[in-house]
Amino acid sequence: MIAKIICYALSGLDGVPVEVETDVNRGVPSYDMVGLPDTAVKESKERVRSALKNSGLLFPMNRITVNFAPADLKKEGASFDLAIAISLLKASEQLIGADVSDTVFLGELALNGDLRPIGGLLPILISAKGHGFTRFVIPAANAKEARFLGGAEIYPAETLLDVVNHLIGAAPIEPLETAEFAVCKKRTSSADLKYVKGQPMARRAIEIAVAGGHNLLMIGPPGTGKTMLARCLPTIMPDLSFEEALEITKIHSVAGILGEEGIVTERPFRTPHHTATTVSMCGGGNRVVHPGEISLAHGGVLFLDELPEYKRSTLEALRQPLEDGQITISRSGGTCSYPSRFMLCASMNPCPCGNYGSANLVCTCTPAEIRRYRKKISGPLLDRIDLQVEVDNISYDELTSAGKREDSETVKERVNFARKIQRNRFSGCKLRTNAEMGEREIDEFCGLGAESEKILRDAFERMRLSARARARIIKVSRTIADLDGCENILPKHVFEAVSYRLEEKF
Repeated sequence: MIAKIICYALSGLDGVPVEVETDVNRGVPSYDMVGLPDTAVKESKERVRSALKNSGLLFPMNRITVNFAPADLKKEGASFDLAIAISLLKASEQLIGADVSDTVFLGELALNGDLRPIGGLLPILISAKGHGFTRFVIPAANAKEARFLGGAEIYPAETLLDVVNHLIGAAPIEPLETAEFAVCKKRTSSADLKYVKGQPMARRAIEIAVAGGHNLLMIGPPGTGKTMLARCLPTIMPDLSFEEALEITKIHSVAGILGEEGIVTERPFRTPHHTATTVSMCGGGNRVVHPGEISLAHGGVLFLDELPEYKRSTLEALRQPLEDGQITISRSGGTCSYPSRFMLCASMNPCPCGNYGSANLVCTCTPAEIRRYRKKISGPLLDRIDLQVEVDNISYDELTSAGKREDSETVKERVNFARKIQRNRFSGCKLRTNAEMGEREIDEFCGLGAESEKILRDAFERMRLSARARARIIKVSRTIADLDGCENILPKHVFEAVSYRLEEKF
């Protein structure tokens, strides 16, 4: 008898339907698998055999052939175990009367029949639902992740025997209740702008950067608060919408780093060490193409501390994702595209000793050393950073001042105000922030008056800017105008935007 069960394979962030066909026939006992299964899938033979026997079920001693269709798609991982076991039981007539035609089965089996969680469940469920499937049987350990998918019947099972009893009606499993995303929102960060002393220009720069989704570079001596400022970025970013949370959760689910909530409730803040390789930053792998740091930072912040200490090849790999908002990774295991729409925040010292340009510290570096140090950051990468701000040491009086400083919540209100303007502006397209605008949107939404155009022309010629730098200054000007609640970009907005470009070339 032949049985067909639906399962799903994962390709990047997309689920691909796989039909598990099992034929149980008379003949010399054998157990064959075809359809491009990898080692983990082939090893499911023994997992399924032991799970069936230890669950008190019959393993058919016949000629067994399991086919995974489509046959030209490579099948990877242990998520097919449950589908194989159910198809074996169905083909050996142990599930008479059970309707499994419209149910997707997902899960890894332990030798004793327990169901173990799988990675990438949420993107699989979303893809399967898009293909018309609304009934799923999953491991109970994945329930927190699956409970946010509405419009579907999801049955969490602890063991293989639980699934069998559910299918034959002996002990039906209660479907998951859909959870509300709003009740999961919480803030756990201890960082807050009220603890940042001094640095008014840097505070203003990070507010503008978050309001428009712009990239930011802070340059200054050690100990001036660059890292502290960077860690405050998530505290002033708008709260995640449910759609954004699902998009980010899909990436984290594939990477296997979801927290206890089962869904990402806060914007990511990724801080890879400067020894990170290009593969760990961009993503990849020998067998499965995993997302890298730039994809894990999607929807949040990628903070690169001590920027010149990173390998040049690693930094140059950021250029294309910064422009396109996604990255396509090609490896021997396949080609996958992951979203990478993140806000880049970087910090660096102005020279090897860290004191070059300081108002009260003496630099001990030679011009050649400074030049060599700064040349580690290429011009094309700097061109993609919208705001470049210098952060100098502060006085002792500023450190000990008891004056009241704005906290993150106050700044966040202004950011939300600017973001609301941008949502209304881009309501007819897929853009979310000013930083994502292309030339067409710049022409439509960023008209400059004669005086503003003259200021920009003078800066362009004096600072020898590129066409990309000019466009980014205009976009920053648009964000500053949004923070002021101005419909038009005024000369003062362009002046301020130009002030965030370093006049001294690296």
